[in-house]
Amino acid sequence: MKIVVCAKQVPDTNEVRIDQKTGTLIREGVPAIMNPDDKAGLEAALQIKDKTGAEVTVITMGLPAAEEILREAMAMGADKGVLVTDRPFGGADTLATSNTIAAALKTMEYDLIIAGRQAIDGDTAQVGPQIAEHLGIPNISYVQNVVEVTDDSITVERQYDDGYHVEKAQMPCLITALGDLDKPRYMTPGGIFDAFKQDIQIITRKDVDIADEKIGKAGSPTNVAKSFPKAVKAAGEKVELDADASAEYILGKLKEKHII
Repeated sequence: MKIVVCAKQVPDTNEVRIDQKTGTLIREGVPAIMNPDDKAGLEAALQIKDKTGAEVTVITMGLPAAEEILREAMAMGADKGVLVTDRPFGGADTLATSNTIAAALKTMEYDLIIAGRQAIDGDTAQVGPQIAEHLGIPNISYVQNVVEVTDDSITVERQYDDGYHVEKAQMPCLITALGDLDKPRYMTPGGIFDAFKQDIQIITRKDVDIADEKIGKAGSPTNVAKSFPKAVKAAGEKVELDADASAEYILGKLKEKHII
């Protein structure tokens, strides 16, 4: 079985900074990490590898610096790393990004593709399902648990507001992972040494069969007008009361808000 994990290098959201003139994220000088949902998907792939001997390849699209998360993935246990990078791919929105990654995946062998539900620098949850659409394969999103993997199918729990549904898809297929799907393992010292000995496969514009109008800025029908960090929450009201007075206080607040 061949598993491909789609990962993205994102700025650490603990240190989000916004350029006040352009309204865009300042990425320079901000630590970069592997997107958490993607990392959970990688762990799911590695657990399947542990059980079945599957081959795990991690693919990312970005600047050459994105090679760092591929090395991290291989240090965790992935077999191969693929970096999709070239100037014509720059400035892509979710549609152009999914077009490019899908074109790269068409040059590879895969049975199962795992992507994170969404990236913390965009929160769109669009790229994974779009890749599946471009490839013409089934997609199950919001996966919270992998129940069973066979030679030709996967059964998962898909999160819903009222609980979860158990769904099954025939391979090849794509699933998108929630951040709490699996707790990522640590890199091992031996894995780190091995990861830096391995070559990263580079895919550039000349390696993919896709029209120019579907990639980069030309293939991006949407534009981000402005970005801004989440507002800081107020500290809230603090009171020190005994048990009975605390209960009366809470009931009063609930009635005040028309909750009860």
